[in-house]
Amino acid sequence: MAAIIWTEPALDELEALADYIALDKPGAASSLVGRVFSHVELLAEHPELGPAVPELRPSSRYRQLVEPPCRIFYRHDKATGKLYILGVMRGEKLFHKRLLQRRDRMADSAS
Repeated sequence: MAAIIWTEPALDELEALADYIALDKPGAASSLVGRVFSHVELLAEHPELGPAVPELRPSSRYRQLVEPPCRIFYRHDKATGKLYILGVMRGEKLFHKRLLQRRDRMADSAS
């Protein structure tokens, strides 16, 4: 079973997205956060559940889950059994590879 570790930037992004949605639909914001956490919890038992990040194919250690309207980026470290949630972003936003890599380095140095 993988230990799920949320990075601070990923939690901040999810909170910002929920705050924005809550301006018009508080119930929808709460529902989204619950769905994201439920989806991520599946990774504890199935760390390879999400596909590779399409922008980084063919070979990448980063994977993603999609819980509309979000993309949740993560990396599973098989050696330690830890699974790092590195970012949460709206699906229509432009993906930045360097941002994900920088967060991954920060997660490694924090553990």
